[in-house]
Parts: sequence; C-alpha cells; structure tokens
Amino acid sequence: MIRHWLTLVALALPLQAKAASDWQLVWSDEFNGPAIDASKWSFDVDCWGGGNNERQCYSDRPDNARIENGALVITALRENVTGPALPANQRRDPSKPGDLVKRDFSSARLTTRGKAAWRYGRIEVRASLPKGQGTWPAIWMLPEASTYGPWAASGEIDILEAVNLGVPCKECPGGKEDTILGTLHFGKPWPGNAHKGDEVHRPAVLSGFHTYTIEWQPDQIVWQFDGETYAVRKREEWFTSGSNASGAPFDQPFHLILNLAFGGGLAESRGLKGISNANFPKRFLIDWVRVWQKPEMTASTAPGGPAGSE
Repeated sequence: MIRHWLTLVALALPLQAKAASDWQLVWSDEFNGPAIDASKWSFDVDCWGGGNNERQCYSDRPDNARIENGALVITALRENVTGPALPANQRRDPSKPGDLVKRDFSSARLTTRGKAAWRYGRIEVRASLPKGQGTWPAIWMLPEASTYGPWAASGEIDILEAVNLGVPCKECPGGKEDTILGTLHFGKPWPGNAHKGDEVHRPAVLSGFHTYTIEWQPDQIVWQFDGETYAVRKREEWFTSGSNASGAPFDQPFHLILNLAFGGGLAESRGLKGISNANFPKRFLIDWVRVWQKPEMTASTAPGGPAGSE
C-alpha cells in the first residue's frame, strides 16, 4: 500500500508541472511490466570500458538488468566474465564479437538508441544510486547521429553522474561522499574535446529515490535535483568544430542511456582511490523515466517516428 500511494503522488507531480508550464508527456517507462520493454530499450554488450578504463563487461543477462518490484534494477556483480573488447560500432563486423577480453565485474548499459531520441525537452529519471569506492552510475544522452563529427564534436549530455557515494570525504557536509555531477561535452573530436559542468553536494542522495532532471531548450540546459535547480549552461558556453550554427551541437536529437560502470578514471582518481571489492552486488534502481516536451518542441522533432522520437 505504501508503494502504491507513493506511485500516485509521483504521477501527480508531473501532471501539475504540465498544467503550470505546458509540458506534455511524450515518452515514458514506469517499469511496471514483467520484463524490460524491448521496444524501448536495447543493451550494449561489450567490455570496452567506455574509453575510461572501466573494469566491467556489460551484458544483457537478467542477472545484470531486470524488472523487480516496479523498478529497473541494474546490478554490478563481482565475477569473472569474458566479452567483446570493443563496442559494436567499432568492430570490423558489428554482428561478431571480435577480440575478447576478461574482466572481474559485470553490469548493464541500456539505451534508447534507434528506438527513441529527442531534440529538446524535460527528461526526468527517478532513481536510487549505489554506494562504494568504484561505483559510477550514470544517466546521460548521446546524439542519435554524429552530425557534427565523432565524440565530442556532436555532443554529450550528462544528466547525472556520481562516483564513490558514501565513502569517507573530508570536504562533504556529512563526512561521506555525496557529490552529484551534471556536465556537457562538446567542441572538437577527441582529444580536442571540451566540457563544462557543475558538481554539488547533496547529502540526501545517500538514501532513497530522488529525481534527476534536465530542462533542455535551444538556448540553455538546466539541471535539477528533486526539482531544485543546481546548474545552468547557456548556449554561448558550448560550441562544435562541426558547425557554426547557433546552439550546435545540442540542436539535434539525442537518445538516453542508463548504466552502472565500475572503476575507471573518474571513480578511481577520487575518494579513497582505486576500487573496493566490498559489499557486492551493487544495485542501481530506476523507478521511472519520463520525457516531456512543449508543443513547439514536438512539432520541431525530425519526422520518422512518434512525437518526441526519431
């Protein structure tokens, strides 16, 4: 009964926002079905490490991602696994695994690539984040097409990243790591890429579910934690070597990604440094995902799919 009541409250909040600001729900997943909806999500299956020297292999196994009690549960396990050394789009034959590598951890990365992408909108994800040295949950977006060139010339939008939550932290208000990050990546192709972002302490992040949001408009992108704005990036702050158009590269459709990485440069360079093998498995829970657009945004979406998608 408690969960049903909370669900009703959560459903009411976005409806109030719609009435106040003309946002219209164009896509969502409440994760209430028996299994992950394959019409909305695909899995990336590889051990590449995201270019960050992450330590996990991503799989499509239910052990690493499943629906449980009305939530998507992404689970990082400590186990010996083998998988493709490169992501599909970097292999000579994307249908074959290519070279294989071994890792000591497994996890999952879900994406709406090829199934839903949006240009502008309010993207909300209600989630509970894992803790521990080496954990790296992320809610982020990549361009559906590399219109302006390879990463990061075509952009990346990080709605939420957090590493090493709960580990000892002298600078943190409660003495434990409680930092959340919201970042844009843009500029030239790597290694000439640039980024701008904000990091803020939010002690509440260490327990329970919270809502992570961006409001993405042509002239700015706003980051919110439980409805409170903590970062704003203006159009004048970003650019791409691939175009002089105002707003580029963040004027194209982007798809959504949910993943739980373990280890890697950002996580291992902070907190207690390195990784900890303690307290596995690590669980990243997502209660729901909702995408809102205003009428003019829906009308401007490229044709070829339902409102708000491409």
